[in-house]
Amino acid sequence: MHREVPAGKGFADIVFVPRNGVTTPAMIIELKYNQFAETAKEQAKNRNYADFFKNYKGDILLAGINYSKDDPNKKHTCRIEKIKK
Repeated sequence: MHREVPAGKGFADIVFVPRNGVTTPAMIIELKYNQFAETAKEQAKNRNYADFFKNYKGDILLAGINYSKDDPNKKHTCRIEKIKK
């Protein structure tokens, strides 16, 4: 796990890099506060954060997560998209 990773045209909040020989996908997580999970995911796509894995041969998951402060239930939302290489 790596935090604030220079990737594409910005910094990915959290990046999970699989160990060698592991077949699980790599993951990029973009976090938002009082916005939308879809906005976070689209930011990761539009700023090409997946370029961090340009030499990685497996799939990549982009996850956008939003925390809503004003929600009385402290609700989190998440949107995930798989990028096949």
